[in-house]
Amino acid sequence: MHLRAQAVILAARAHGEHGSVVRAFTRNDGVQPGYVRGGRSRAMRPILQPANLVLGDWRARTGEQLAALTVELVHSRAALHREPLAAAAIEWVAALTAVSLPEAQAYPRIFDALGGVLDAIEAAPAARGWAVALVRYELLLLAELGFGLDLDRCVATGATDDLAFVSPKSGSAVSRGAAQGYEERLLALPPFVRVGGEADWPDILAGVALTGHFLARDILIDRRAEPLAARARLIDRLKRAVA
Repeated sequence: MHLRAQAVILAARAHGEHGSVVRAFTRNDGVQPGYVRGGRSRAMRPILQPANLVLGDWRARTGEQLAALTVELVHSRAALHREPLAAAAIEWVAALTAVSLPEAQAYPRIFDALGGVLDAIEAAPAARGWAVALVRYELLLLAELGFGLDLDRCVATGATDDLAFVSPKSGSAVSRGAAQGYEERLLALPPFVRVGGEADWPDILAGVALTGHFLARDILIDRRAEPLAARARLIDRLKRAVA
């Protein structure tokens, strides 16, 4: 097995005295794990930080063997890890991607969207510029993994206008009229989720709550639930930024 491709670093954990096991996301070959010799060294640690773009070279004798991985830095986002809000966003989005996607399966739309989110965070670390992109990324990931929300028409009436809520059970949109008397049982559907455009903070937080419900229910379960702690830290920072 030999693979050479650009990849986004998603996670790196210590292995042995000096090495690291790295999970990196390529556009055409999906998430690829590899062992980086000397990955814990002073020279390599900044390169293996989540969100960095690298040129990776994976080599293994068989497909079942953990590949030896060497990396060359293409674009560093290490400086963002010194910005508390940007760092929290990167921690969450990288962890979500790392645990959600099966290895070696191509998800080019997710790869491109992840790059867009990371570029947005880099351009505007203060969050207003990337929070909408983050919600859209989470919606895309849900859809690509088979858990997409049905937001085109009301599940009760078939109406396509005045959609304001989402059923937490079916993931389908509910119109404002059909929701009367049941609003507290439903999730808010902020307009930007359906029609695009900018959003104010209440709508952004509603969007985060919407995607968070379905991510926790459908994807981040059992052993994959650990990243939810990173999401909780991000939401807490977002709320403090709004306040």
